[in-house]
Amino acid sequence: MPKNLILCDCSGSQPLDSETLSATTGLPCSKVHSNLCTTQSDAAVAALQDPDAIFCCGQESRFFTALAEELGQDAPLFLDLRDRAGWSIEAQNAGDVLPKMSALVAETQLNIRPAKSVDVISEGLCLIVGTADVALPAAEKLQDILGVTVLLTDAAEPPLSRGFDAIRGQLRSARGALGNFEVTVDALQSLDVTGRDWTWSAPRDAGRSECDVILDLRGDAPLFPAPEKREGYLRADPKSPVAVADAVLAASQMVGTFEKPLYVKAEPLLCAHSRARQTGCTRCLDACPTGAITPNGDSVAIDPMICAGCGACASLCPSSAITYDAPPAESLFLRVQTLAKAYLAAGGDTPRLLVVDAHGAEMIRLAARFDRGLPASVIPLEVEAFNTFGHAEILAARAAGFREVCLLPGPRADLEVQTREVDLANAISADAARLLHAAEPEALCDALYETRDLPAAPATVQRPMGTRRQITRQAALALNAADTELPLPEGVPYGAVLVDQDACTLCLSCVSLCPSGALGDNPDLPQLRFQEDACLQCGLCANVCPEDAITYEPRLNLAASALDQVVLNEEEPFACIECGSLFGVKSTVERIMEKLAGNHAMFANPDAAKMIQMCDDCRVNAQFHQKDSPFAGKERPRVRTTEDYLSTRRDH
Repeated sequence: MPKNLILCDCSGSQPLDSETLSATTGLPCSKVHSNLCTTQSDAAVAALQDPDAIFCCGQESRFFTALAEELGQDAPLFLDLRDRAGWSIEAQNAGDVLPKMSALVAETQLNIRPAKSVDVISEGLCLIVGTADVALPAAEKLQDILGVTVLLTDAAEPPLSRGFDAIRGQLRSARGALGNFEVTVDALQSLDVTGRDWTWSAPRDAGRSECDVILDLRGDAPLFPAPEKREGYLRADPKSPVAVADAVLAASQMVGTFEKPLYVKAEPLLCAHSRARQTGCTRCLDACPTGAITPNGDSVAIDPMICAGCGACASLCPSSAITYDAPPAESLFLRVQTLAKAYLAAGGDTPRLLVVDAHGAEMIRLAARFDRGLPASVIPLEVEAFNTFGHAEILAARAAGFREVCLLPGPRADLEVQTREVDLANAISADAARLLHAAEPEALCDALYETRDLPAAPATVQRPMGTRRQITRQAALALNAADTELPLPEGVPYGAVLVDQDACTLCLSCVSLCPSGALGDNPDLPQLRFQEDACLQCGLCANVCPEDAITYEPRLNLAASALDQVVLNEEEPFACIECGSLFGVKSTVERIMEKLAGNHAMFANPDAAKMIQMCDDCRVNAQFHQKDSPFAGKERPRVRTTEDYLSTRRDH
């Protein structure tokens, strides 16, 4: 069923034309209201009876949701046209922002699969760690809400309270997340509350316990990397009463059942982390801020309870062994392409994409209210995790028709990862993207309204599909001349393998370990073959090469030859001296003969030395028939027959 757009110009502060918007979007539109949240709320009540209504107002979403609940209706969909389009100095009339509004409406029509999640249960077992002067007052505030245990880190007197448990010691380590923490305590002393005088027990090391929430008031180094992203771990400066009070309040809310999104999806068979105990790609391990990713043999393991969903691993993974799944990765490409298509179809020109997270979305709202708002050609795209918008997404946006991609990172974004991805995208398509370091709305507007020379639009708009590697290549082909070879920065997942032919012995160790099949052999000839498009630049082949004959050249080869296998090294095969079949490498066999024949005890006599020049079958045959053959045994006894048994009976 088509959706119905419920329009309101917010007391006449933004231009709206319901007929034109309906014509460009293909959706029915209501008349343009002016005070839908106040004096015209009866119209809102009538609109809420329609399950296909989309309220084009972001500011009053809570009011309309509450109104729907009173009416027994489901909450409607919301679309913010005012702050993202209508409130702009370039919106003098409805036609100025019609293409952008059409694009924003088209995005709401997409059916995006929601993120998968798992239930996390917290029973409210809270461990408070700190000195007595801070930890005990916090425990007294929480004792009626949570099951509190206080770990005192100083030589304090036993607390005279039975509203919570108290122990004393030093916290050695902690692991886990909300609902599943495990802590280890050294010099652990429990409190003996029998008798008149309460006393501490004798200390013991390596005491272990479990809890659901940790309130860390030590003021020392955090227990976890990226502590602000570890759910259930609350940390406050004990010298700041306000910070401690905020942490206590937050802890009081951490009891019950919570939904934990499953942010990423892993395909271990595609992972290029390790082979045969040789380490290859470590991009995700190096980038994970929380330590949720750990080595697990040939692949990596991801702890979904620790993963904070930053998305850096998915952007950096060269093989798509890790993909973002909250929402699915392909939905982000679909959103980008839908925005560009709808904007251009509505007559828009020179579209630019502004990628933001929740922090950036609030910046846009502030810029709309207190400054110039967004330019009419800048289309905002809010993403769940900022670092999921990597080089593949940037290039897909350029190929879809966006002239520039601007990225406004929030405080939770990993700037190092994002900078690498932007640099890679710009190396493939010049000036494709830029990072905006704007801390306030005015600075954001300055960056977006400044006059800049934008790169040319692609000759033909492309909407590539497939894996991130496939999308990158298709977009690059749309944005560059055919057969171009683009030099790239170091450490990227695209490039060529270079082989020193003088050093390479064609042992083919690299072929057996290549996780993507980029390196291959020829079953009929001594050859090392290479398909550049499949190479992940993971480093495994260079690490395993016994002759250090392999190096890398980061580049993106757009020629068709990158999809074919080319010969990196080949030599003349050796013919078996017995049967003439080809095996091995001639130079290698000759070198072994030179070093071993007559110089090693096993190959002292000529007949033994000749075996080096034989294929596997002939070598086994020669060993079997040689004197003192290790395969030879005593003469086999004659098989006894029925006649033998019968003749023995007759003799007796």
